[in-house]
Amino acid sequence: MIELRSDNTAGVAPEILAAIQAANSGSALAYGGDDLTAHLHEVVRSVFEHPTARAFPVTSGTAANSLALSASTPPWGAVLCHPSAHIITAEGGATSLFGGGAVMQGVDGDHALIDADRLRATLGSVRWGDPHESQPSVLSLTLPSDHGTVYQPDEIALLAGIAHEHGLRVHVDGARIANAVAALGCSPAEVTWRAGVDVLSLGATKNGALSAEAIVVFDDRIAEELVYRTKRSGHVTSKMRFQSAQVAAYLTDGLWLRLATHANEQMATLAAALESVDGVRLMERVDVNLAFVELSAAAAEALPDAGILCYRMTDSSVRLVTSWQTTAEDVVEATAGFRRAASAS
Repeated sequence: MIELRSDNTAGVAPEILAAIQAANSGSALAYGGDDLTAHLHEVVRSVFEHPTARAFPVTSGTAANSLALSASTPPWGAVLCHPSAHIITAEGGATSLFGGGAVMQGVDGDHALIDADRLRATLGSVRWGDPHESQPSVLSLTLPSDHGTVYQPDEIALLAGIAHEHGLRVHVDGARIANAVAALGCSPAEVTWRAGVDVLSLGATKNGALSAEAIVVFDDRIAEELVYRTKRSGHVTSKMRFQSAQVAAYLTDGLWLRLATHANEQMATLAAALESVDGVRLMERVDVNLAFVELSAAAAEALPDAGILCYRMTDSSVRLVTSWQTTAEDVVEATAGFRRAASAS
């Protein structure tokens, strides 16, 4: 079976396993008081070219998003995001829970990316200072989006500028940020703090880590809140050094970008091949390692028998995701499987 359900299904990268093993010797202070966690801050500052950036390791993307956002908005605030964003569709209201009741509001745009004019219109219609209305406090951008599309650095800067004009902070849900940076060919700084981003949820698990994510903070006020919010939520883990070691290894010597580039390249090859399969249509542009495919209901039903594991979106559409483990042989076999499924229908 060819695994295309999610990059979460992939295993742990050897370099990450080696980092865990290296951390598994001797003793270390608990709750982030260890040398590896101190080293992680330095790694993050180097990679993101920011002198005071701080990293808060957590165990899941939901924790990273909800804690980063809760530290950025008061309970009466609102988080603006695209209607397709993971934080509004798939995290069980975690932001509202940790944010003390903060609400989520969608701002639409093509390709699952927020449109600047719609953001201006949304902020322009707010009854600012009226306690009867939730006050927009944070703009959250998903990079890449949940449809696998990416913002260009200047698009992030434009949206962040609009948000900052109205006193909002800017968050990036970067569950697959490595895939976006690799696809854009820019520096991590260019799509984060240099573009006006205040806080980033840095994903690592989807790209080779073992239940290790991090909140990277470029705003000291948000960082000070997170000192307490991470503890209160149970994310100041006693053996944090094992998370810190993973994220540090992930970011060192470009490992995260090499793993992501491989996943992106395998998807680019697969997407190009699928365009030649009769009865199969790409529903969205393919910027990173995600593709959304439309095909007949019968063909979608036949995919498992054709040797393909993927996520069924609707009766006649599926999501495909490649990972750091996807091989060129997997892509060839997946293409053949789609041909079999399409012809069988």
